Amino acid sequence: MSVKVRIPTQLRPLAGGVGEVEVEGGTVGDALKALDVAHPGFSERLFDEGGNLRRFVNVFMGEEDIRFLSGLATPVPAGSVVSVVPAVAGG
Repeated sequence: MSVKVRIPTQLRPLAGGVGEVEVEGGTVGDALKALDVAHPGFSERLFDEGGNLRRFVNVFMGEEDIRFLSGLATPVPAGSVVSVVPAVAGG
């Protein structure tokens, strides 16, 4: 299924400077893996050694944080938008 992945400014150089990429995937995890196949380098930035999302990477399916859904196994209907959002910290 075709899914749009929104890419934050910091990671856009990996995708040729674009802010949104269309990939195929039935789940959020599949879509993010397809993003890395199409534009190598995303996996190292998004996933840890265990294949889990890095602590300071947030991913949304529509308006919902996937951590409160089914995580990387969250299904993505055709035409869905998955957004990668880096955490912001400060003090």
